[in-house]
Amino acid sequence: MTAFTRGSTMKLGLMLQVGEGALEAGATARWPDLREMATVAEDVGFNTLFVPDHLLFRRSPEDNLLQVEMPEGRTRGAWEAWTLLSAMAEATSRIQLGPFVACNSFRNPALLAKMAVTLDEVSDGRLVLGIGAGWHEPEYHAFGFPFDHRVGRLEEALQILVPLLREGAVDFQGQYYRARDCEIVPRGPRENGPPILIGAQRPRMMRLAARYADIFDTDFHLDTADVVARFELAEQACRDIGRDPGSLTRAAATTVAVTPDSASGQGGLTTRTLEGMVRELYAGTVEELIEFASGFQRAGAELLTLTLVDPPGARGIEQLAALVEHFD
Repeated sequence: MTAFTRGSTMKLGLMLQVGEGALEAGATARWPDLREMATVAEDVGFNTLFVPDHLLFRRSPEDNLLQVEMPEGRTRGAWEAWTLLSAMAEATSRIQLGPFVACNSFRNPALLAKMAVTLDEVSDGRLVLGIGAGWHEPEYHAFGFPFDHRVGRLEEALQILVPLLREGAVDFQGQYYRARDCEIVPRGPRENGPPILIGAQRPRMMRLAARYADIFDTDFHLDTADVVARFELAEQACRDIGRDPGSLTRAAATTVAVTPDSASGQGGLTTRTLEGMVRELYAGTVEELIEFASGFQRAGAELLTLTLVDPPGARGIEQLAALVEHFD
């Protein structure tokens, strides 16, 4: 089902920043910039290219991430993920593509299944469908989406989405969603549809990942001990429902910055501000980043997704070539 197999060399994915403040001097990433980043990521050898699925960012008392350069009343935006992914599918030919992760509440699950099969067709079978419950409340209110019962809504949505992708049909009536005598025709290039990636931290989401996901992602981490603990919880969730834990691909994500070779020996954890959000990250030379990423491989990750903070844009992606080559 997926391009990641147990025991293989760890694959590397790249998460693009796709909105305001993503480039030098806080410039907005326009489509020519994003197209260049996508093609450079493919040329460098990344296995998977992800884009975030957000509509806007505003400061919120509940969000610990949005505390710098986000004064009250300020809005930062991002381009819509599925439109970008469709364009990137045409601009590239090898690299896998996907949302990291699609916010369930933004789209009806039956329509999302139709979108996923269509994008899988356009990309010739390169979609990785990341999906989650969402978290940033201001964008829900701004665009008119309900913020309540997000995990409950996702649980119902998966009962529509997964059968449509795997079997092409579903008949479901729930509290939040329904799809009566629904079919996906024509079918896409893969008989069972694209692989599904679900990130989880808490027990209920862990159970959903164990039941429905092909790829389990631990979300963003800097301490690989946390990654090991999450993998163990995911494996236990699989055993609890009688699933072979080895059938669930293990993935993780982290945030990095490349420093000049003259800074060798000074690599370590730090904080930067990106698109209005304070990010904890690992900053180091490429050689130091290789050792840092190797920790995730030793922790059992089969896919590691990097968000590159600095240098931004295509120039920064090019500097990761030796890192990708090391794990290829």
